[in-house]
Amino acid sequence: MRLVSVLAAVSALALAAPAMADTLVDNVDGVTIDAEGKVKRFSGLVFDDDGTITAVLDRSDKRPRTDYLVDGGGKVMLPGMIDAHVHVMGIGFGALTLDLSDTNSLKEALAKIKAFAEENAGRPWILGRGWNQEKWGLGRFPTAAELDAVVADRPVWLERVDGHAAWGNSLAIKAANVTAKTADPAGGRIIRDAKGNPAGVFVDNAALLVQKEVPAPRPEDRDLALAKAQEVLLGYGVTAVADMGTSLADWHTFRRAGDTGRLAIRIMSYADSIETLETVAGPEPSVWLYDDRLRMGGIKLYLDGALGSRGAALKAPYHDDPGAKGLPLLSPSQLRNLMSRAAMDNFQTAVHAIGDAANAEVLGAIEELSESYKGDRRWRIEHAQIVDPVDIARLGQHGVIASMQPLHQTSDRLMAEARLGPDRLAGAYPWRSVLKAGGRLAFGSDAPVEPANPWAGMAAAISRTDARGEPFGGWHPEETVTREQALAGFTADAAFAGFADGRFGRLLPGERADFLFVDRDPLFASPEGLRETKVLQVWIGGVKVRGED
Repeated sequence: MRLVSVLAAVSALALAAPAMADTLVDNVDGVTIDAEGKVKRFSGLVFDDDGTITAVLDRSDKRPRTDYLVDGGGKVMLPGMIDAHVHVMGIGFGALTLDLSDTNSLKEALAKIKAFAEENAGRPWILGRGWNQEKWGLGRFPTAAELDAVVADRPVWLERVDGHAAWGNSLAIKAANVTAKTADPAGGRIIRDAKGNPAGVFVDNAALLVQKEVPAPRPEDRDLALAKAQEVLLGYGVTAVADMGTSLADWHTFRRAGDTGRLAIRIMSYADSIETLETVAGPEPSVWLYDDRLRMGGIKLYLDGALGSRGAALKAPYHDDPGAKGLPLLSPSQLRNLMSRAAMDNFQTAVHAIGDAANAEVLGAIEELSESYKGDRRWRIEHAQIVDPVDIARLGQHGVIASMQPLHQTSDRLMAEARLGPDRLAGAYPWRSVLKAGGRLAFGSDAPVEPANPWAGMAAAISRTDARGEPFGGWHPEETVTREQALAGFTADAAFAGFADGRFGRLLPGERADFLFVDRDPLFASPEGLRETKVLQVWIGGVKVRGED
């Protein structure tokens, strides 16, 4: 019943009656990023009945006559937050299934899995995500036998926190008919026991061997997941996102919500494959739908895996596993062919690259393709977590956008130290270096890998410390950014990264009236204060969709 109420609540928010004429929101402490990328302060905002801003007012400006007046009560007004890298349906399904992200040991995780299975006796599979053997201090991957000890009557399939490995019990492995004779697929690795049998964890493409046996969600399950995802995002003040890896089923879910007035947030969609791109958008990026709420304008490609599962492609072997250098998921020619196929029809490419070898490879591909594909391409690198210092200058060329997630740095710093060793950290999460090289940043969360919390993201970006304030002084503090740059990364620059500039992302005439009221000014808050930011109201297109009356 609670899931039904979630769906009804989002429907009510999205279907709230729109303003019927010009509205003045006055008496606000307004902050936005102007057309030159500078901070602009204002005290009033006017938008029309289409939810488009017509005027931004200083205190000295004469107030126009409007049909409606909203007294901001002196509260801080900001543009709606934009998350430049999320997995929308993953947020929803993660909230509706088993979440292990808060567990701190294998014992704690197993107890939670057992309790969830007992509480959900009717589910044919136990599904979930969020485990992290590094956080548990396990020193190895968990095993199928350990899962069997708590759930032996049904298959169990659990994604790692980064989505680049999965953990199954014996019934899940049996359902997929994976045995000691099953070869590792290209771009994947089956973790095996001493006899060569699958031990329980499948890395990157190997996870598909079992994933294909998991029952697909029904359309109504997807609708509930989208409703939950919107509830989560709006709660953080996130009004727009870039959805990385939109499947055909995801797109139909978004369209159903748009057709019925239940799509509240704005989604810049990046297809999960060329096939999805062609099926949905056809010969060119789709038009903006539902008053600038949905568009498919590009494709998401995976070039390597993640550090946690040692799938990130590195130039030199892993410090803590000298026999491994990562798992490239595409060959150099495959990468260039896919990027070229998208670019010839003016689609944007967003390439997942975490390791320094992967980042060097995608930068090389961009340099080559830029000779053939001119104009404003806005080539995107998703994550760009580990960049060889010799390659950082290349991030400032050809309009490359580094789409990065500040919370990854605080979550992964100890793991990065273990994986890379002390001498290879100079290019780790190099935010300030990207800007210094002339590149552009777009900030996001990678939710559900990290919480979709832009305030925690901004706090990490300006301090390089976690929620406990550790490490003191920040981890490689030379890579912090200013408060202004952090705010831009989660608003104007995130919109620019998705070709949405001029539509939303800033509170300026001609853009959508997507704004928040919050309880503090992020440009004056400490990192601790930023993390405690409370979102009081959320408005999208001039309609209040969340908050007190």
